[in-house]
Amino acid sequence: MAAAAAVPVSETEAANSADFGERGAFDDRNDSDESSQTAVAIPRGTVVLAATPIGNVGDASQRLRALLADADIVAAEDTRRLYDLANRLGVRVSGTVVAYHDHNERSKADGLLDRVETGATVLVVSDAGMPTINDPGLAIVRRAIERGLPVTCAPGPSAVLDALALSGLPTDRFCYEGFVPRKHAERVQRLRMLQSERRTIVFYETPHRIAESMDDLLDAFGPNRPMALCRELTKDYEEIRRGTVAEIRQGVIDEPPRGEIVLVIGGASDEEAAAATPSVLSVGELAVLAIDRALEDGLRIKDAIAQVVEEHPLPDGSLANRKQVYSAVLQIKG
Repeated sequence: MAAAAAVPVSETEAANSADFGERGAFDDRNDSDESSQTAVAIPRGTVVLAATPIGNVGDASQRLRALLADADIVAAEDTRRLYDLANRLGVRVSGTVVAYHDHNERSKADGLLDRVETGATVLVVSDAGMPTINDPGLAIVRRAIERGLPVTCAPGPSAVLDALALSGLPTDRFCYEGFVPRKHAERVQRLRMLQSERRTIVFYETPHRIAESMDDLLDAFGPNRPMALCRELTKDYEEIRRGTVAEIRQGVIDEPPRGEIVLVIGGASDEEAAAATPSVLSVGELAVLAIDRALEDGLRIKDAIAQVVEEHPLPDGSLANRKQVYSAVLQIKG
């Protein structure tokens, strides 16, 4: 995308921009109806990542309002939701609006940064919360750093921090793990990796997968690990469920939660961390265990191998290759 050309906009986006009075990058911005917004300094020749409300529109900052009104380009995860937010805030978006989402952020990053080099302000917003946190934005940040162009943040609402603060669990050290993996095998592996994690753990989850995830959390962390399930944060129906993993799981069964969910799980105690640290066995050692298991329990060797491999995960939570263990069994048996 050439530096002199505007970032491509769909016909719908172009029409929307026109409805809101689209203006060029360096046009005068002293309209009386925007006087409150222009009181906030707008950094020129800069990429600005701005947090948007996660539920309660009242959480929108004055700085976000000013940026929406005066940025030369607004790169939005969903342009329709952007205009809906602007309408609810009573803000007129004056710059060019472009779709900037997971599927095109890499291809559009340099075109947007070309405009930054000419002095334009490029505002990046996601549907809710801070860009780059499970939302688009990382590609343009990395390219801006590589090209030596300035990047800044207009901070604001964060589901991760809200849930952490409301959970009642330790906040001095925590790790954010994004969404719980969708596939069962990947979910089990990730949770195994975290069994010895001493920091408070934060996950996102969706209502249609929460029951399966709670089953796997119970298997990974046991029934007594403290946790909180936080849903619909900052909205009218905000709810924080606190208890043990077993209690939260039962609550999910009895009263399935709706809306956006954040899970906060207490870190491992010293005893739990020590018990969860896996002993790494070689393929040969696993083969010996499998042979013993087959003899003692009257199992087929393949079933014994499956059990032994499952019981001795590798440090990253993955499992040893069963075929390699089987080959080692055949070698031992001669």
